[in-house]
Amino acid sequence: MAITLNESTVAAETLAPGVKRQSLLTARHTQDGKVLLDRLSVDADRTHTFAIARGDLAWLQILEGEAVLRHGGASDALTQAHIVFLPPGFHGTLDTKSGVTLIFATVPNAARFDAAFTTSPPQFRIVDWTREPMLDSEHDARKRIYVATPKLFGTTAIKGEMIIYPPGTMASNHHHEGAEHFMFVLKGRGTAWANESPMPVRAGDLIYYGDHERHYLRSEGDTEMAFVEFFVPGIYKTIWAPGAAICTWTPTGRSISGAKPVRDIARHSSAEVTSPADV
Repeated sequence: MAITLNESTVAAETLAPGVKRQSLLTARHTQDGKVLLDRLSVDADRTHTFAIARGDLAWLQILEGEAVLRHGGASDALTQAHIVFLPPGFHGTLDTKSGVTLIFATVPNAARFDAAFTTSPPQFRIVDWTREPMLDSEHDARKRIYVATPKLFGTTAIKGEMIIYPPGTMASNHHHEGAEHFMFVLKGRGTAWANESPMPVRAGDLIYYGDHERHYLRSEGDTEMAFVEFFVPGIYKTIWAPGAAICTWTPTGRSISGAKPVRDIARHSSAEVTSPADV
């Protein structure tokens, strides 16, 4: 069953001095616990430790502020442009001088979604989504940026993308077979449908759809709506409603900032079951 809630409605618990967690998506919500999602807040001059279990994988996305992730003798500066993949067994600390908020997702026992997970475990990776290729929808004004794919993260256990809806944009009704997924609204507002029932959504909202649940979204107001969505597992089939326009994505040859992207992605359809090799 679809779930929608806003981060402001979820109570925060203290993990350590200056570090708070809001559990947005739990095993209680999804019943099977394929994916869990937290919103973390780290105050200025505080540190948070990440310790990923051997069988799990995780990723984080900075929402506000800046931080430094220290791990294995290395240190990486993180901003709102970054999505970070944390592989099984990862251990590191997040330090911030001015404070930082982020979403943090975990896939417990990820090997159940990727046969090669144990023998060829994925590696640590930072993706700067502002440098990734931006694709245009052929049927409307929406834009897509891939942020978690087998090519980027080295596992089929998850797949993720950022979708941007200019004002008045709407997608086609569809459902997925073989995966559940969540969306986190980064900005703007709109309407999300679940099995033809509308739900208003806004920045800070979590939207969760189970396997086989029909859904689509429309942006509202005079500003664009943007969200990230992640699928678990990352291989699934998309079924479009009768007569619906099947999403086809065309490369623009540029990133969201207008610069040349760090790689190229060819035109492809969302009707494909597996991600194209260049995605």
